[in-house]
Amino acid sequence: MSKAKDVNPETAYAMAKKGTLIVDVRENREVEQMAFDVPNVLVVPLSKFESRISEIPMKQKVIVACRSGNRSTMAARMLTSRGYSQVVNLQSGISGWARGGFPVKQAAKEPPFAWLKKLFGKG
Repeated sequence: MSKAKDVNPETAYAMAKKGTLIVDVRENREVEQMAFDVPNVLVVPLSKFESRISEIPMKQKVIVACRSGNRSTMAARMLTSRGYSQVVNLQSGISGWARGGFPVKQAAKEPPFAWLKKLFGKG
């Protein structure tokens, strides 16, 4: 099975700025918490990857990403084994991307004990 090349967040960001597609294989609940804030992001959770692989353009450069780089490695291997030749894996995932200061969108943080207010209906 062929292995996709790993790229660091700096290289991935430069590629994304030039139009490379980022395929985020995290689950939707993870993406809701923190997402890549660049154009050309396609979310295809690894749990649905096999059935949705046809949504990923075969003749376009693709960066596969997850939280830390493990799931994206598996997804990148699936792509290369199906003939995708322009696939790279984001080392350290969105965690490393965010640590590197590259753009992310984050869910608003709720104040501590906000769940209690929701639970008891007082605000």
